[in-house]
Amino acid sequence: MSFAEIRFPDDIFYGSSGGPGYSTSIVVTDGGYEKRNARWQQARARYNVAHGVKTRTQLDALIAFFRARKGRAYGFRFKDWSDFQATGQALGTGDGTRTQFQLVKTYSSGGVAETRPIRKPVAGTVKLYVNGALQTSGVSVAASTGLVTFTSPPASGARISADFEFDVPVRFDTDTLSASLDAYGVHSWLDIPLVEVRV
Repeated sequence: MSFAEIRFPDDIFYGSSGGPGYSTSIVVTDGGYEKRNARWQQARARYNVAHGVKTRTQLDALIAFFRARKGRAYGFRFKDWSDFQATGQALGTGDGTRTQFQLVKTYSSGGVAETRPIRKPVAGTVKLYVNGALQTSGVSVAASTGLVTFTSPPASGARISADFEFDVPVRFDTDTLSASLDAYGVHSWLDIPLVEVRV
């Protein structure tokens, strides 16, 4: 998959809409009962950034960004201002030999938890802890994958956790930008969809 490690212009998100979604098939019987099947174990986010374009500067930035990504061809980073931080996230437990851990964010509600792999952490925001102690050396984080690597394996039973900010890997879900000229110098956009990509 082609992916550019560049973030969509942050300020264009304001006024936009979107969030996580699932794919569920539902069969309804003659008696009105339902059989529901969750096709995806992980959510896949969708956004519409059309209403975030308010100024000529934003419009120019959007057109340049869209052309550089070739429409749907290349993925990129997107900051979802409604969900971009994680604090005290448990990454795993040391066993004395394991040196790599994946950044994750866990969402819990009513005794049910969904763990989301975080593949696009924001460089410079990740803080890693072993048994609650901040690690200032001997560990690195790959900003393009979210993979945490320790120089020496954490001791058996050690609790690995992290605080961080993250982006969502997305792509445009259209190959055409369509705008209308409402008045001199005033444009409106019907739809500029983005969809999360699995990486």
